[in-house]
Amino acid sequence: MSNTIVQDLIEAGIHFGQRSSGWNPKMGPYIYGKRNGIHIIDIKETIKGLLLAKKFISKVVSEGKDVCFVGTKRQAKSVLTTRVPDVKMHMVTERWLGGTLTNFRTIRARLRRLEELEAIEQTDNFASYSKKMESQLRREKAKMLRNLDGIRRMEKLPGVIVVIDVRHEGTSLKEARKLGIPTIALIDTDGDPDLVDIPIPGNDDSMRSIDVIVRELCLACTDGRQAREQVQQIAPPAGAEPAEGGARRSRRTQFRADAPGEGESAPDAEATPAKA
Repeated sequence: MSNTIVQDLIEAGIHFGQRSSGWNPKMGPYIYGKRNGIHIIDIKETIKGLLLAKKFISKVVSEGKDVCFVGTKRQAKSVLTTRVPDVKMHMVTERWLGGTLTNFRTIRARLRRLEELEAIEQTDNFASYSKKMESQLRREKAKMLRNLDGIRRMEKLPGVIVVIDVRHEGTSLKEARKLGIPTIALIDTDGDPDLVDIPIPGNDDSMRSIDVIVRELCLACTDGRQAREQVQQIAPPAGAEPAEGGARRSRRTQFRADAPGEGESAPDAEATPAKA
């Protein structure tokens, strides 16, 4: 990670947390100090979490799995709709529908229904239906587009979920944990880091800070996709199965094992963050 990225993070104000009166004590290890009643996040911890998240995402995507970004708060919507389609990943920017992961078969059925409505519209623009039925079908199509358009190409469960603000996306995190899907989150000082596997401590209310984090994670998706394409060019013989690699490590241990080594340490950020 270059010093330019570190500077971008600081200029975006990612180190400004929430008011100290509303903090979550579990975020203590990620807090540098307090100024004017506002907690200041340790930028070194932000960089560490971002590096770990990027390396894990690149690995997951290179193995043929996809990433689903979840950000339904106003500040995150425009960032995701701008960044995520470019890397051909999935996103949820409107209300998270209960069962999106745990009842994935039903979600796929609704997406097939959406395709049916689009086919009818392209064929005769609903001309063969009554005005009342046409109105109902158009409303149904609009609602499904609003809620499901970002995941309409998600043919299988994602390999990792990226969340903006754990306090807003509790349902998606619960479903991911129930299915054993790893989670990454940009988490502020009022969040609970135990809800995710890889926390990236930082301001989750600033559009600029969200944009920097999502931009870097999308770059990791691009790197993983390129590695995936290289592997596909040298595909193993049909029917061959990869050998098991021994006992499965715990998820936390596995993520820590993927952390940057001695030769990949992050550049030293200023010990004292930029003044508020």
